[in-house]
Amino acid sequence: MFYFIKKKLSFGMFQGKKPYFCIMISSFSAQLEAWYREFGRDLPWRQTSDPFLIMLSEFILQQTQIVQGMSYYLRFAERFPSAESLANASEEEVMRLWQGLGYYSRARNLRKAAQEVAKAGHFPKDYSFIRALPGVGDYTAAAIMSFAFGEPYAVLDGNVQRVLARHFGISEPVDTTQGKKLLRALADEMLDRQHPALYNQAIMDFGALQCKPTSPLCDACPLAETCQALKEHQVDKLPVKAKRTAIRDRYFTYIYTRTEDGKTLLRRRGSGDIWQGLFEFPLIESERPLTMAEVEQRLNNQWPIGNGRWPITLVARDVLHQLTHQRLHADFYCLTLPASQCPVSNGGKSNVQWEKGQWVEEKSLDHYALPRLLEKLLERLKRT
Repeated sequence: MFYFIKKKLSFGMFQGKKPYFCIMISSFSAQLEAWYREFGRDLPWRQTSDPFLIMLSEFILQQTQIVQGMSYYLRFAERFPSAESLANASEEEVMRLWQGLGYYSRARNLRKAAQEVAKAGHFPKDYSFIRALPGVGDYTAAAIMSFAFGEPYAVLDGNVQRVLARHFGISEPVDTTQGKKLLRALADEMLDRQHPALYNQAIMDFGALQCKPTSPLCDACPLAETCQALKEHQVDKLPVKAKRTAIRDRYFTYIYTRTEDGKTLLRRRGSGDIWQGLFEFPLIESERPLTMAEVEQRLNNQWPIGNGRWPITLVARDVLHQLTHQRLHADFYCLTLPASQCPVSNGGKSNVQWEKGQWVEEKSLDHYALPRLLEKLLERLKRT
């Protein structure tokens, strides 16, 4: 039997809006967990209590959908089954294995976190230690503590925020300090402290599969009778976000430079921008798309050749690549040179970023970590 009580939340943030929730003490967690037992996803990291493997999965799933992250998790877990094995790996190897997942700072932080765990000699059952690891925030620390150690820490990711905001009719923007504090207190309040791992997995899957961002399955929802958003016809309006991040457009012209004896030119991206430490082809970044004549002129300004024309061919134009806050527009050219013409220095004024370039064998490109955008451009080149 389900029963209701009126319970005043201790954080006292509603101030005239809704000072009380009607909380179904036994039903909210029980119904989520029952739903999860029937519909929850069978995922490999849920079959282990190894804190390192759970940490690995959480790093991979930051900003990554499960369908994409699954294969990466399996490859990493096979290659690095322990924190020690990952700690001893080179950054180059880790970045190469991470290639295509994006948000590459995650890979560097994962390796650093593994080094801290290896230095400790074991993975401590200590929230403060885990929270202080590079790349670990409140959510990841709570996930490791509950999934690996069965400790009562409530997770609060986007899926959980959505379920709580809709079910309890919270109109406070979730991306404000006030909204974050409110949802954190509510998440802690609703946690099933006897079964924290089960409850956390249940509410996250419920948000991902049932209470979806768009087209939620309200008609078949086990919580429909007590959902405030459904009752007030606010499902499509909750959760509320106060801020909208502006999208910045950037225009990249990549020049795949190859020699007739099978070499290509790569450079490593520096710090302070996207794709730190990854390799790329010579790049011109501009405020607008460049014509082929403008590309040729910039090349000729830096490395003049006899007839003033560079043997470049257009492979692809305006290939779009969406990042979280940036939209990249990429043009892709191919430049083939004799082995004797190897412009690696950056002595001119063309803004072609070839500094610190290195010639590598084309057949060895798979050994270098490239951004996903360049993988897409290479696929275009192979089709020409």
